[in-house]
Amino acid sequence: MKYVFMRDHRGAFPVDLMCRSLGVGSSGFYAWLKRPESPRRRDNLRLLTEIKAVYRRSRKTYGSPRIYAELNETGHTCSRYRVARLMRQHGIVSKHKKKFRVTTNSVHSFPIAENLLQRRFNVSRPSQCWVSDITYIPTLEGWLYLAVTLDLFHRKVIGWSMGRWITRQLAIDALNMAIKNGCLKSGLIHHSDRGVQYASNEFRALLKTNEIQCSMSRKGDCWDNAVAESFFHTLKVELIHGKTYNTRQEAKTAIFEYIEVFYNRQRRHSYLGYLSPVDFEKKNVA
Repeated sequence: MKYVFMRDHRGAFPVDLMCRSLGVGSSGFYAWLKRPESPRRRDNLRLLTEIKAVYRRSRKTYGSPRIYAELNETGHTCSRYRVARLMRQHGIVSKHKKKFRVTTNSVHSFPIAENLLQRRFNVSRPSQCWVSDITYIPTLEGWLYLAVTLDLFHRKVIGWSMGRWITRQLAIDALNMAIKNGCLKSGLIHHSDRGVQYASNEFRALLKTNEIQCSMSRKGDCWDNAVAESFFHTLKVELIHGKTYNTRQEAKTAIFEYIEVFYNRQRRHSYLGYLSPVDFEKKNVA
């Protein structure tokens, strides 16, 4: 293992220095280098090349489970543990989640709907339950606010809206897009937190007009809307964290591409058996 480390880091450290630090002789190291490459090492190098290609296509967001799923789907025979080991050895690491501040303003005088969802996030068909939420994205011009609506069945973002202000119209525009893109069915539930945007008369009127039942989380309980919260965490880790957007328009363009091109159509979702929302929908909706 010492020789492997030295071989892989020759470009970063002098061989003599590594030999002294690791307590090995340079002659032994160079003799080891001249040995014929084993079939296992050749296979590992080929697999590592494929792992790196999938990692780049995922925008450096995939960990070993998603990379393994993609390799398996494209005909590569390997174990998940082998993929994880090669990624660990070569420093290939997915982006990690961090906490973000809450944007909800639930201090208002509008009526609060009953929690009809009750954390039943596993549904059996599309348009059984939609979930919505609002978050913020920092830019050098100021905050950009994003409202989304997801269908719990295939976890696809079916409605979204972006704006300079966190207004009720932002939530209404996202819901209108969802109504246009989704298929309204009897008994459809719309779930959100207690934010004023979702409790407003205008938003509730739109739900009533389309015969959609209104459901809201319990006070201060983000787990009641965990799927929408999870989407925002994923978005921020994979797209926002570590990135500086000069303008709101620059952020809008990046978010549009992330949602419509990457997240809905390409990104593998663990809940969906490592299929993308669109692929899961195609496979499970007649």
